[in-house]
Amino acid sequence: NNKNALILDVRSIGEFRSGHIPNAKNIPVQELSSQINNLDAYKNDDIIVYCASGGRSSSAANILNKNGFSKVYNLGGIGNYKGKLI
Repeated sequence: NNKNALILDVRSIGEFRSGHIPNAKNIPVQELSSQINNLDAYKNDDIIVYCASGGRSSSAANILNKNGFSKVYNLGGIGNYKGKLI
């Protein structure tokens, strides 16, 4: 319900294109460390991370936490999202 939250999809680009949560930003987990600076504007905002089943989002949440992001929430797999995908 937080309209200011960043929704971060850490699946592959192909997975993202096949359907994702509206307004989600896609950064595959294997690229997250090298692109972490692109998220600096969200350092003090809520970040909701998801992937296909929860494994990659857990790794991504750990990367974000280790880099000073304080409000990281792991949705787990995209199947936990109850809204409509685009």
